[in-house]
Amino acid sequence: MAKVLKRSRIQIWGDVIFALFIREIKSGFSDKFGLSWAILNPVSFIFVLSFIRGRMDGGETHTMPTFVFMAYGMIIIQMFLSMWGSSSNAIKRNKSLFAFRQVQPISAFLAAGLFEVLVKLSVYLTIIVMMYFLNMEIQVANPLELLFCFTQISIIALSLGMLFGLAEQFVQELAKVKSLIQRPLFFISGVFFSLQDMPKDFWPYLNWNPVLHAIELSREAVYPTYSAVGVSNFYLGMSTLFLLSLALFSYQAFWKQAISR
Repeated sequence: MAKVLKRSRIQIWGDVIFALFIREIKSGFSDKFGLSWAILNPVSFIFVLSFIRGRMDGGETHTMPTFVFMAYGMIIIQMFLSMWGSSSNAIKRNKSLFAFRQVQPISAFLAAGLFEVLVKLSVYLTIIVMMYFLNMEIQVANPLELLFCFTQISIIALSLGMLFGLAEQFVQELAKVKSLIQRPLFFISGVFFSLQDMPKDFWPYLNWNPVLHAIELSREAVYPTYSAVGVSNFYLGMSTLFLLSLALFSYQAFWKQAISR
């Protein structure tokens, strides 16, 4: 007589997330270039921007190498934007799978987020290896703070993805609003210029952006001499907690209506 294997809800949830994660990998790397293009695209962009910025400040930006300065800014902003975009489209991409009782939107959101983390981790490791072979100084003075910054910006991006993913099922035009919000973030998040390069009169108009805080704090975590000013871990933490709570409350209230539309 065949034995029926019973699984707990946590085990079922984990299996669903893993299956959706594999699905994300297959769809994300389905072209000829696959993971190599996902790595080469941001790395080449970092080199170009580092060259431009290096011509302005002589290869050193606020006591840290310009390449490192640009690398952390680019990795964080690209991870934020890609995770936000990917997770907000998770419901649309996997809507046919929600006919199965075990598959819920929260699993699709998490799988999309994990995939983007995997890609950006590969980019980060590639940059570290390249710095080693180019005989560039590799320094991470405070790895825990660096991990904290990456984790918080990932949670913020995933939370915004959940909020927009749910809202777009009711109002599809919000996808255009999301695109309008994302466009200026590259320029106001401290990727190319540090907050220290801006006049203090402009700081109140930029400090609302938690991505700016994450980028500046990550640079300080790598090079303490960088001395990030005008940003705080407290604001970044409160922004993360607020957006995560709002996303979870909204999900609990609207996920069933969202997938039935």
